[in-house]
Amino acid sequence: MNTPEWLKPGIYGAVIGAVFVGVVGFTWGGWVTGGTANERAMAMAHGDVVASMVPVCVDMARSDPARTDKLTSIRAASTYQKRDALMATGWATVPGSEAPDRDIAQACLAALQL
Repeated sequence: MNTPEWLKPGIYGAVIGAVFVGVVGFTWGGWVTGGTANERAMAMAHGDVVASMVPVCVDMARSDPARTDKLTSIRAASTYQKRDALMATGWATVPGSEAPDRDIAQACLAALQL
């Protein structure tokens, strides 16, 4: 098939324009791929779950009969071991799960101001 000479500059311009729009869109326009959007959505959802579980952790800490002993052991732990000490108390375990969550434990420490 023969294309007319006057059509070639239009095709080249359309291709170059499409590449330019794609580059500008992904670098400055805020466009992301589906995988990146999924990763960001999962991170936001995890953050929301952690934020919603902090009041549960604080309530478990307040209603625990052995609260004073557990708080003493958490306060006695070094700065780097406080999260693990809080996880050992069971307050950072989401109801229905078997293991404590590290992010919930860290947020609960901040809420308890330990």
